[in-house]
Amino acid sequence: MQQAGNVNIVHKVFTFEDKKETPGETLTVSIPEVLDPQYGMYVWPCAVVLAQFVWTHRAELSGKTVLEIGAGVSLPGVVAARCGARLFLSDSSEKPSCLQNCRRSGEANGLSGVSVLGLSWGEVPPDLLLLPELDVVLGSDVFYDPEDFEDVLVTIAFLLRKNPRARFWTTYQVRSADWSIEVLLQRWDLDCILVPLDQFHADQPELAGSSLPGRHTIQMMIISKKNG
Repeated sequence: MQQAGNVNIVHKVFTFEDKKETPGETLTVSIPEVLDPQYGMYVWPCAVVLAQFVWTHRAELSGKTVLEIGAGVSLPGVVAARCGARLFLSDSSEKPSCLQNCRRSGEANGLSGVSVLGLSWGEVPPDLLLLPELDVVLGSDVFYDPEDFEDVLVTIAFLLRKNPRARFWTTYQVRSADWSIEVLLQRWDLDCILVPLDQFHADQPELAGSSLPGRHTIQMMIISKKNG
């Protein structure tokens, strides 16, 4: 355990493998988790599944520009950057400790030039307007609180209108049978496809050498602007 000031940090290691190759290509990343009750300070099951999707599609990301929203410890974004993407990270502008953890994750993996910006759902801060053209937006477990669903999609709709060829890659944990964003997707002129987990080797309880996602039911979606 590492201490930074009064913050207790534990580095969790994830190793992604391409089992189709012999010898298989691998990628190891180190993610600093902070012993803190805030959501964005440790790795959630959804993040490992999304990172696995990123790893599986790494050839598409080399040289592309990626923004991770609600990044927290930034596992999917870090994997994207290690696979050659230009990375921007964001989390709530009201949670400076989460923004600091985004920076820690970049530093722990030797990433330089990663910009971190504060972003509250449903708002369009100046930093968001100044972003370069995006190819992919990442978000793991951003559909956590139903009260935030529409604000999240307002942000996504803005980003996809500004970047009509971009796609939003997102995972969510099934917590309720009543969970649905279908009406909101229609309201904001967005399309969505579900990606079966077995298509990217995420249909198992342990990924990347970790015990996650465990027994949690995780879904993978790709959201895009209609006719985009």
